[in-house]
Amino acid sequence: MKNLFSNFRGDLLGGITAGIVALPLALAFGVSSGLGPSAGLYGAIFISFFAALFGGTNTQISGPTAPMTAVSMVVIATIIAIYDGSVEKALPIILGVFLLAGLFQIGLGILGIGRYIRYIPYPVVSGFMTAIGVIIIITQILPAIGYYPKEDIAYVEQFKPQAEELILENILREEAGEGILVLEDFEETIERSGEITARAILDESKTLAAADASGVIGAIKVFPKALKNINWLELILAIATVLIIYGFKRITKIVPSTLVALILVSGVAYGFDLDYRTIEKIPEGIPMPNMEIFTRFKISNISPYIFTALTLAMLGAIDSLLTSVVADNMTKTKHKPNKELVGQGIGNSIAAIFGGLPGAGATIRTVVNINSGGKTKLSGMLAGIILLMILLLIGPVASQIPAAVLAGILITVGVSVMDYKGLKAIPSLPKDITLGPLKLSSEVMVMLVVMVLSTFWNLVYAVGIGLVIASLMFMKKMGDLTAERSDVKPLLKEDVWPDEKNFPKKLKKEVFIKHIKGPLFFGTTSDFLRLAEQIPKSAHIIIIRLDRMQYMDQSGLYAMEVVLQELIKDEILPLFVDILNQPRYMMERIDIIPDLVPHEHIFENFDKCVNWIEQEEAMEQT
Repeated sequence: MKNLFSNFRGDLLGGITAGIVALPLALAFGVSSGLGPSAGLYGAIFISFFAALFGGTNTQISGPTAPMTAVSMVVIATIIAIYDGSVEKALPIILGVFLLAGLFQIGLGILGIGRYIRYIPYPVVSGFMTAIGVIIIITQILPAIGYYPKEDIAYVEQFKPQAEELILENILREEAGEGILVLEDFEETIERSGEITARAILDESKTLAAADASGVIGAIKVFPKALKNINWLELILAIATVLIIYGFKRITKIVPSTLVALILVSGVAYGFDLDYRTIEKIPEGIPMPNMEIFTRFKISNISPYIFTALTLAMLGAIDSLLTSVVADNMTKTKHKPNKELVGQGIGNSIAAIFGGLPGAGATIRTVVNINSGGKTKLSGMLAGIILLMILLLIGPVASQIPAAVLAGILITVGVSVMDYKGLKAIPSLPKDITLGPLKLSSEVMVMLVVMVLSTFWNLVYAVGIGLVIASLMFMKKMGDLTAERSDVKPLLKEDVWPDEKNFPKKLKKEVFIKHIKGPLFFGTTSDFLRLAEQIPKSAHIIIIRLDRMQYMDQSGLYAMEVVLQELIKDEILPLFVDILNQPRYMMERIDIIPDLVPHEHIFENFDKCVNWIEQEEAMEQT
């Protein structure tokens, strides 16, 4: 506790500044997610406080971030569509998925997975982050110009036939669930068909229209209609927000430009009583837990989203630990990755119970905190408390913020989150793969695959596919490099090692020396299996030098067994020199040692092996 208050003044200033910076972003992320501004604000409050309290990075400020919100948008839209567009019905299931993601993060931390997160390839992260930026920009163009598909009567009208069919299908499904057979009870079906009112059809049509226009593809599809229905006031408010955010940064960076834009544009719109669209009403009072998460919890409801929850957990882990590295570089400290994951998991779990969006460590807010004097966990906790005070004191005022202002803020977030470093490096990276007439860098290909699939298909699957492709390419490269270094060549063509320079000339025709200059694993076994084919016919002894073979996997193990069996079948004697512990252990497990290579044919060094061969040759001659 003493350490917690050791830098109270700096932490207070850092927490206040970080909280103020987080406010407009939290509101914007909440609106864009589909759950409303309160979800973003609740997420920022609880994740910031509890991730700081239990986490492993002293200066980390956590809350909803662009990547986490982008994935959450997909989860929210999918579940709401299943519940016929009813956010109220879908909310417990949505929050249940977010809670599960938080619990997964805690599990990742307990299992010690934090130290492995750094091995995720940069091209995957780069492609994903750029896709997040593209998604945010494209999806925020419609609200920025004041176009909302479900309010476009002409657009909604085309979904009425489909809406009517869906309502009837739901009635029949309900009857089937209740054991009512339509063929036996027409009257019941006719009575229930009275539910297909004009109002019900219109509401369902609006839900279908909103779903059809959601996401990047949906936004692109309705963009021509949006251009014909531009709300010029909303567009002006969005443009003014963007201009102030970028313009004010040129004047000073002491005051957050997003907050300045939020206050100025909202103040002008409200002060002049302009006819603008406001964000959803922010609930007043202290946030309360949503107990329906537990009362309506069913494995069948959550099980389809287990992989999505795990992806959210992994994404949050990556996002947080990358920010932790930034914080370490700025403060010259060392974060505890697994403890950080536990803290983030606790924060996300509690946020979900109170109806908040999931989040992660936020780089900009963390940097602001450090630059303002924050040094301990107290700064992150205070940032959450500041946001709670803002909610309690000015919640009704915040409900008057124009929706176009938050759209403008999000567009600037989308622009900033894209990985320009990775994009700029595309021309300079070595082109090591050929796809038809195209020559491309494997890193660039992974980045583009992840970016395109994330933008136009599915964020969750795109990352998984990117990881698989990147891993396969890495393994191929390692296999090629190892095979190149360990190329099968006769002794006279292969580089001679220092202790082989005095190798007896009389033995050169009879003895073949094989250097294995790297790990023997599944990526290199194909070349190693050709060893028996390339041994000169005059040779009846092969010395396999293993002092540079640090590792052998199961594929390498069985490849070694096959090669040794072929050598023995061809009456060629294999000798091992300087075998290391791990390969020896592997070969002893399946009795390659001593069945194929007895202990007396294993030598500590090359000289002892040569001496043994000379002695054997001498004995044969006598």
